[in-house]
Amino acid sequence: MTVSVVVAGGGSAGHVEPALATADAVRRLEPDARVTALGTERGLDTRLIPARGYPLELIPPVPLPRKPNADLARLPYRVVRSVHRTRRVLRDVGADVVVGFGGYVALPAYLAAASLRLPIVVHEANARAGVANKVGARFARDVLAAVPGSGLAGARVVGIPLRTAITELDRAGLRAQAREHFGLDPEAPVLLVFGGSQGARSLNEAVSAAVPALTAAGVWVLHAHGPKNEPTVSAPGYVPVPYLERMDLAYAAADVALCRAGAMTVAEVSTVGLPAIYVPLPHGNGEQALNARPVVDAGGGELVADAELTGDVVTSLVTDLVADPRRLAATAAAARRSGHAGADETLARVVLEVAGTLVSERGRT
Repeated sequence: MTVSVVVAGGGSAGHVEPALATADAVRRLEPDARVTALGTERGLDTRLIPARGYPLELIPPVPLPRKPNADLARLPYRVVRSVHRTRRVLRDVGADVVVGFGGYVALPAYLAAASLRLPIVVHEANARAGVANKVGARFARDVLAAVPGSGLAGARVVGIPLRTAITELDRAGLRAQAREHFGLDPEAPVLLVFGGSQGARSLNEAVSAAVPALTAAGVWVLHAHGPKNEPTVSAPGYVPVPYLERMDLAYAAADVALCRAGAMTVAEVSTVGLPAIYVPLPHGNGEQALNARPVVDAGGGELVADAELTGDVVTSLVTDLVADPRRLAATAAAARRSGHAGADETLARVVLEVAGTLVSERGRT
């Protein structure tokens, strides 16, 4: 009998990507599995999910207000409406298990699955669990997390499910192709700078200030500044781009990264073994610093507060690292050791085991 898995990870790339990586792994383990993704019309769901070949069922989003306001008063109605729609989807696809990753669609997915007595698996990518996953964990058969201390009792630490383009990336083997793709020097050390799809102002400002000194020291800079931001500096050896369509090639081209510390960013950068200078967002509950802390403590990078990030700091950290090949290699190795390249299949096996359909190793050793 074909297993039907429903993944609930819509609302943002940080939720969608782990859901799709898990879906891919489910299909590798059970090629006949039916996988359906829940999502909303917001964000990247309607673009990313169908492009990966998965049917998308849209449900009304349930954003959870952080403060008392008019949205909080409307929350019960939104929850009821979304749960009703989600129950219908789960019945229509004959769901055997629901795996949630937090975000706008996870809460109604958990409540709908619980009301239908379907098994639930929860995965928490962030260092501190959100409200949706805290609720879902109460009903779940199994709870997994990216890092220790997520706040979900009994959670097993497995890392974040990532796409195989990242987990199987051969940085050394792709280095020449990647350098050529971006127009970078084939031999010079390269700093990769990115702050998410929209860029990051403080990173952009610090890098702009550092470019003259970095390029004078022979360091090339590949800078994804964001589509709405224009670079304020130019120099030989400085390559600004609005957005990185090929993150795999960007990782392969680089020797060091300067980036934020979102859960997906930390997971990808560490898994590919790229030394990094992590600059957590100065807002929120401090979870970005917690995301990066295990990698930094393992020797895989540096942690710099946003308020302390300057051109001089960037120049000093980068030039000191690339000037010492042994230290650079040791930092890269520590980063890779702290990653969790097999999290996708680990989670997929849990999901299939909970659904009661995973045949023991399917004849594999």
